[in-house]
Amino acid sequence: MIQMPVSPAARRIRRIALGDFVHRSARKFGERIAVVDGAIRLSYAELDARSSRFGHYLLEALGSGRQVGMLCLNSADMVVAYNGIHKSGNVWVPVNVRLDAGAIEYILRHAEVSAVVVDAALHADPALAAVLERLGVPLIMTMAGDGADAAGATTLTQAEAGRSDALPEIDIDDDQPALLMYTSGTTGHPKGVVHSHLSVATAILGNASGFAYVETDVFSGVLPLFHCAQHALAATAHAVGACIVLARAFVPDEIRALMLAERMTVFTGLPMMYGALLADPQFRCGTLRQCIYAMAPIPKPLIAQIAQRMSENVVLATGQTEIYPATMMFKALEHPELDANYWGTSFIHCETAVMDDEGRLLGPGEVGEIVHRGGNVMLGYFKDERATTEAQRFGWHHTGDLGLWGPKGQMLFIDRKKDMIKTGGENVASVKVEAVLLAHPAVAGAAVLGLPHPRWIEAVCAFVVSKPGAEVDEASILAHCRERLGGFEVPKLVRFVETLPATATGKVQKHLLRKQFGELAQQAWEEELPA
Repeated sequence: MIQMPVSPAARRIRRIALGDFVHRSARKFGERIAVVDGAIRLSYAELDARSSRFGHYLLEALGSGRQVGMLCLNSADMVVAYNGIHKSGNVWVPVNVRLDAGAIEYILRHAEVSAVVVDAALHADPALAAVLERLGVPLIMTMAGDGADAAGATTLTQAEAGRSDALPEIDIDDDQPALLMYTSGTTGHPKGVVHSHLSVATAILGNASGFAYVETDVFSGVLPLFHCAQHALAATAHAVGACIVLARAFVPDEIRALMLAERMTVFTGLPMMYGALLADPQFRCGTLRQCIYAMAPIPKPLIAQIAQRMSENVVLATGQTEIYPATMMFKALEHPELDANYWGTSFIHCETAVMDDEGRLLGPGEVGEIVHRGGNVMLGYFKDERATTEAQRFGWHHTGDLGLWGPKGQMLFIDRKKDMIKTGGENVASVKVEAVLLAHPAVAGAAVLGLPHPRWIEAVCAFVVSKPGAEVDEASILAHCRERLGGFEVPKLVRFVETLPATATGKVQKHLLRKQFGELAQQAWEEELPA
């Protein structure tokens, strides 16, 4: 066996570091626009120089290898700041700013942050300002105008001032932590997921290859950059020299105008976003060459509308915070015979299998847990060795999702393990019932879960959001379900709600529905039972 020691020089030459992607694109495409943020148009040369200056500031203020929290909405400053964190060899800790102050404080303390980058507008919130004051770490204020009122913080402009534009010359190992991102918390307390420069870079390179992105592409930036899906796409865009157009909120009229004005070629959104965009019968965008959706299935009629008025290249992309996106891709129009819950096949950087509880890999048609392995898998959960060990059983990463290999080697998602409903001796996949509900012409949103039942163990319960102006009642919903589902799959309880509790990326928080409606459901069952 050849034994070849790696010299410090070779290690630096061969390094894989996330900050290098922007730097390399700047060397090739310096004048190209990297980021559009309202009136701000940041070229690659500017993005590279500004993020390097911020990287030097962090090295002077903190050194390297520290956790740096971030409380930001999408902006050019945010992109500058997280690239500067990567260039300094520090660890980026993006936090969902839509969480309550208590949850944000838990994450920042659990992550042991040494500084926080925060939007000036967010810092103006008294509850958040109090959290940051209690935390007692240095603050760097983004989007702070001229910095006249920075509340004692250093503004990003001040941090950059007078520092070198050159890429910081520091050693970064491939497996060195690059980011600490917390799970969306759909079941309770979030866990901190640690990714290395290599794991995120693997996803970036796989995305660039699998989606065939080039420097002339123009990406949407509607989803929050503090989430892995949007960050992965933004980082992929900047690796290939493409442009990303940022928005701080999804306002259909504004997004339609942005898509047309900036001649977007790649749009990524939640199913409800596509529905809202296409609610305008006049809207068409001829420059799009790809439409990506995630987080939930899209009914076939909406897929057909997207293909007709936006792009025929309609794809579902999957991933998890723990397995940097994307992992699998489903091309809906290439498989019209397959339903909306198919996830497709894996990208080249990620291997996927279906496994039983004893660690045996299963064949086509057999239901088991979806597991992955590849360079884009996390290092582990921060300060949680037990959860890390559990997720890495049998040498694969365990997703908590159930699936099977269907026709043509396509992965069919069955349900989250925890969301399978056990009712009267039968297993019911909540996503199957949700897909049927979403096919009802008057339904805008739906969530299905099992609630404890004295006779059935669990009862299938549906929570439905109706479309504006639609006239629909429980009888209509049940009749629709009986035509399309087995008797044991038909909901035993239907409740209409104005909205479904969801994370920033649209994942329904079923634990909140259980908490809110569990007691009401129990009362309903008691009324049904004979005295």
